Amino acid sequence: MHETKLQNLSEQQKVKFYQKGTFTVGNRLVDAETRSVQASDARSNAITSGHRACQGCGEALGARYALDAAMRAARNQLIAVNATGCLEVFSTPYPETSWQLPWMHSLFGNAPAVATGVAAAMRVKGRKDVRVVAQGGDGGTTDIGFGCLSGMFERNDDVLYVCYDNEAYMNTGVQRSSATPPAARTATTPAVGDKPGNVFGTGKNVPLIALAHNIPYVATASVANLHDLERKVTKAMEMEGSRYIHIFVPCPLGWGSAAEATIHVARLASESGLFPLWEAEHGEIIATLPIRRKVQVEAYLKTQRRFAHLFKPERDEVRIAALQRMADHNIKRFNLVREEKETAI
Repeated sequence: MHETKLQNLSEQQKVKFYQKGTFTVGNRLVDAETRSVQASDARSNAITSGHRACQGCGEALGARYALDAAMRAARNQLIAVNATGCLEVFSTPYPETSWQLPWMHSLFGNAPAVATGVAAAMRVKGRKDVRVVAQGGDGGTTDIGFGCLSGMFERNDDVLYVCYDNEAYMNTGVQRSSATPPAARTATTPAVGDKPGNVFGTGKNVPLIALAHNIPYVATASVANLHDLERKVTKAMEMEGSRYIHIFVPCPLGWGSAAEATIHVARLASESGLFPLWEAEHGEIIATLPIRRKVQVEAYLKTQRRFAHLFKPERDEVRIAALQRMADHNIKRFNLVREEKETAI
């Protein structure tokens, strides 16, 4: 009798609750045009479950949203080229793969060149419907693959390149890259000496370098704002020529942040001004995403052990102030704090 009662309960219609801001498949209260890609049961799941990313991996999250948005925009006619790095290693341990689209692994430094070749091959075959995305981490993008990337931009090859920036070489042991921020501890910039961590005055800002190439589209994005990320990828896929999107993806393992705090950490980076969100077309910035609730850089730094030496055993006022000045410069340069009447993009 007890089993019969359980069976009857299971056959009853379950009550479903919906939330407008959710990214779940069940969201049907929002018009189809305004739903996120992840809120659709038709999403491609380009990178599906079973991969070996760490808990809270920002790169896995960023890749899922970026590639699914690109797949929808390309009507599932998409080829991805992936540089060596964390994303490649945790998603394709031979003979397994988590990718559900045509996917190619290139060398560490030549993903833009390989993607250019794929796009050329599709053009020769008359397959204008097939689009190409190249992707890599900051090491394979801002350092090892920088020459190939600049060449792709200079030729205006029809490829969207996505950089997942976790600010170091995480796959090989958390070594410094040219995207590593000042004062951050890495395996090659240890927290020792009079000026522990990465030195000030080094590195490069690849989104601004891409902007200087006058390519059709450049944007920065973050896993803290997934609607904005999806929108920018969709917009980029509607264009032709070289396009570049630089996505901020915290790494709990390399940064020493809590696995469950990835979105929070990414949000603090933008709300403090350290990682501004903007987009540009043909060398001109057309829009920036205003800061909703401005925070001091210190709030961001304290979420990560890679900056712990700035607060213990003594507080490093000089370098904390230097990082704050960097954030304040971004806020002024990109007009990130605006009047309340102005709306976000």
